[in-house]
Amino acid sequence: MFQALGAHPWAYPMLEVVHILGVALLLGNLILLELRVFGWGAALPLPALARLSLTLVGLGFCLAAASGLLMFSTQAGELLANRVFTAKMLLLLLAACNAAWFHVRGSLQRLDGTARTLMGASTVIWLLVLTCGRWIGYV
Repeated sequence: MFQALGAHPWAYPMLEVVHILGVALLLGNLILLELRVFGWGAALPLPALARLSLTLVGLGFCLAAASGLLMFSTQAGELLANRVFTAKMLLLLLAACNAAWFHVRGSLQRLDGTARTLMGASTVIWLLVLTCGRWIGYV
């Protein structure tokens, strides 16, 4: 089934579109929330913005993860041998640990230097994930 998915003329490209949409929702909303944490748009109530933003981040992650797993299934052997893919997976793990630390410590309530550092690190990590994702096909 997964080989047929990779061979279908429009199925794999549509998975890529869904993957890109998921990444856009995830990264765009994280950056929006980060801008608010850093003081931009201070008139926007942070709890409401965070609720909306993080809901869309979750939706984006689900879209990216589901489509990514399906794309992975079409060429698992090649991807597992690809160092850039491995780096992307390690960065995803780092992003998850960073997000967990951010939320467990209540960073949205504190908005202190550590919260800002974690938000900045999150954006950098996700941009590196994005870079690795694009780079996979060229290595």
